[in-house]
Amino acid sequence: MINGVWIFIANSILLGAGLAMDAFSVSMANGLRNPGMETGENFRIAGTFAFFQFLMPLTGWFCVHTILTYFTAFQKCIPWIALLLLGYIGGKMLLEGLRGGPEMEEGSGQGPILTSRELAVQGIATSIDALSVGFAISEYSTGMAFAAALIIGTVTLAICLGGLKIGRKMGTVLAGKASILGGVILIAIGLEIFISNMF
Repeated sequence: MINGVWIFIANSILLGAGLAMDAFSVSMANGLRNPGMETGENFRIAGTFAFFQFLMPLTGWFCVHTILTYFTAFQKCIPWIALLLLGYIGGKMLLEGLRGGPEMEEGSGQGPILTSRELAVQGIATSIDALSVGFAISEYSTGMAFAAALIIGTVTLAICLGGLKIGRKMGTVLAGKASILGGVILIAIGLEIFISNMF
């Protein structure tokens, strides 16, 4: 019984780490864009990614247990949705960098703050493939599915905070080129999700 619990926790942590890689990369891009980001903004961004990574596996689990046929059909759209959302955000960031982008607040190093809408789009785009985890945990009870999703969300929070820190350090060094690199990273992630799911 105790061994089973530890195996469940270890599997959930590994699943969370695997699922969080796209969110980690996008967090780095956000850090690049705003190297002077305050602590509250760090937690707002990482917390949003963690929330969606918690929500999507649970939603997938629920769909498997209720509307399996419709969910299976919707799965084919997941790579397209991720590509469009990340392509849009990355393209916008890339153009912003090429045009010179919004100025940082004088003396603070504070760059442009993500709007709630932009952040929600990033959260959905990086976690939408986690819907498929519903199949992987379909045999779990409701309590186990919730616990697994909670572990996945917690792991995502920690990984994204690390990604933001790395991005902010790189952004300070790269200065004006940070938004360009951030945009390229987002577009590349969108393409990676699309290609890996389609082929």
